[in-house]
Amino acid sequence: MPVVQLSINALRSPDYHVVMGARLAALRERGVMLMGSGNVVHNLRAMARDHPDAAFDWAQRFDEAARDVMLTRPAEVARLIDHPDYAMAAPTPEHFLPLLYVAGAAAASGMTPSVLVDGYAYGSLSMTAYGVGVPCPPEVDGLGGAAPLGTDLPADASNV
Repeated sequence: MPVVQLSINALRSPDYHVVMGARLAALRERGVMLMGSGNVVHNLRAMARDHPDAAFDWAQRFDEAARDVMLTRPAEVARLIDHPDYAMAAPTPEHFLPLLYVAGAAAASGMTPSVLVDGYAYGSLSMTAYGVGVPCPPEVDGLGGAAPLGTDLPADASNV
């Protein structure tokens, strides 16, 4: 299966990215799988190694707000930039914007996104990832389809 990577334009509005996702939705009918990578909450500067499987309050609030929007009204996902915790949760756009493509595709196809990966890491990272028409990976040893995070690397030598 060919893989095509799309670029995101961080200079464009969130609504632009939702519309692009909606335009890409038609590709699903032609057998193309649409997938967005990244994490809903991604603040590397706020990482805390002593919170390997936990979230700060602000990270959890934003992740839960994103989940509510994605699972009930994905067309409104761009409004998350008005959430009080957005600035902490997504200080840079490269991990947040792919969510908008998935939401746009879901809204255009009338499908509810599914949670593919779930959980928190190091206080300031939400591992939550969504898909449209993609089954969740099977749960392995209570990990929900995700591999366990290593703890033997210093923060500056990890790519978590």
